[in-house]
Amino acid sequence: MTPHDAEKALVDAEVVPCVEASLADARRLVEACLAEGVPALVHREACSKPSCSPKFQVLVRPEDAPRVAGLLQQRWLDTLQREGLVPEGQLMRAVPEEGEPPCPACGTAAPLVRGACSDCGLQLE
Repeated sequence: MTPHDAEKALVDAEVVPCVEASLADARRLVEACLAEGVPALVHREACSKPSCSPKFQVLVRPEDAPRVAGLLQQRWLDTLQREGLVPEGQLMRAVPEEGEPPCPACGTAAPLVRGACSDCGLQLE
């Protein structure tokens, strides 16, 4: 998908911000979205505070937000593996689209108990 195709697809569509980032990061994410066939645009967020640094949002259709989340997660996992931050022999667990995400400490995928992992007790909320 080209940037022009994305503009045409989003011109009359409802869009939501899915990420707020620097301009360079927002553009890289939009390029990745377009490569996956997800229409996305970079939008500059207006801020009325005099000390605000420029902020940019990546806009997508609400139904495309889960695909963008999956794309961000895959990019994060690729970075961890490229940097050698995944212990040898361990696989990174994908966050399920439905259900509970796995605990980052023990991997248990269960509802939190008072904001903590029900297995190892890691406080997550």
